[in-house]
Amino acid sequence: MPMDERPTLEDVAAYAGVSRSTASRALNDDEYVSTRAKEKVLGAARELGYSPNQAARSLVTRRTGAVAVVLSEPEANVLDDPYFASVMHGAFRELSDAGVQMLLMFVDTRDDVPRTIKFLEGGHADGALVFAPHKGDPLPTALRLARIPVVYGGRPGTGRRGAHAVDFDNEGGARLAVEHLHDSGRRRIGTVTGMLDHPAAADRLAGWQKALEAAGLDPTDLSEQGDFTMASGEVATAKLLARCPDLDAVFAASDLMAAGAMKALRAAGRIVPKDVAVIGFDDHPTLAPAMEPPLTSIHQDPRQQIREMVKKLLSLLTGENIRPETTVLPVKLAVRDSA
Repeated sequence: MPMDERPTLEDVAAYAGVSRSTASRALNDDEYVSTRAKEKVLGAARELGYSPNQAARSLVTRRTGAVAVVLSEPEANVLDDPYFASVMHGAFRELSDAGVQMLLMFVDTRDDVPRTIKFLEGGHADGALVFAPHKGDPLPTALRLARIPVVYGGRPGTGRRGAHAVDFDNEGGARLAVEHLHDSGRRRIGTVTGMLDHPAAADRLAGWQKALEAAGLDPTDLSEQGDFTMASGEVATAKLLARCPDLDAVFAASDLMAAGAMKALRAAGRIVPKDVAVIGFDDHPTLAPAMEPPLTSIHQDPRQQIREMVKKLLSLLTGENIRPETTVLPVKLAVRDSA
């Protein structure tokens, strides 16, 4: 064979002493090919340096070997939020381990939705892992008619039924935080929420309120809304202090907002945790332990979420009949010095 020519499927079949169709089935891991024939074909492919033409294979199988990770969130929020950084890294790693190429897509505004649907419908990806957490986001509704399988990270903000999703126990995590604070003697436990059009933020607020009421504590005037950023956590905590000077604990619905809360408390001359205890949510591995003092936080694992999402999507791609439902992953309290 000339040095500048790539080996073909016919070359592999001839080298292995099998038919072209047998070689093709063996390379596609067909269960009806004998183990002996498969070993001969794979050995021949290795020795000849054969790799299948992905473009040609796509024409036959109508598969691209790619999955889109779609983040329906303003780009600035995504790039500044350590949770999304973990999601992107985890998705790349899990898809790569499955032999799948990751395509990253941002849906920055509503105007991006038609472009996103057109791309996904255009045969550029076999499926999509979608994070569309806000109520009123038109993307989940538009995706209902898409001809590719979709798995959501967290409940989609539209609350649509019949969706495949993987979420965390956000309400349960908030209850864990409040129970820990109450058990340590705190009685004026405020919260800084995320945007309440976000199901995770709404669930964390509900968990905080239910835990206070179960402990016989009044939640009135003890919540303030943020937007998952550090700056919003600082502003919201300053408002809580002004309204409730006897505040002795803050549960923030994200680690970034908890960092902002600590900044506001320092500015007000309050010592954490002596005067005011602080608990966050996310337990980001490079953020929570590095705070001063190290942050007690509700631990969730984005890699576990991505792993379950990829597992669902790959099952859908192989034709498995999976009932659409939301898989809820457990969370736990990571105790450090802030509470």
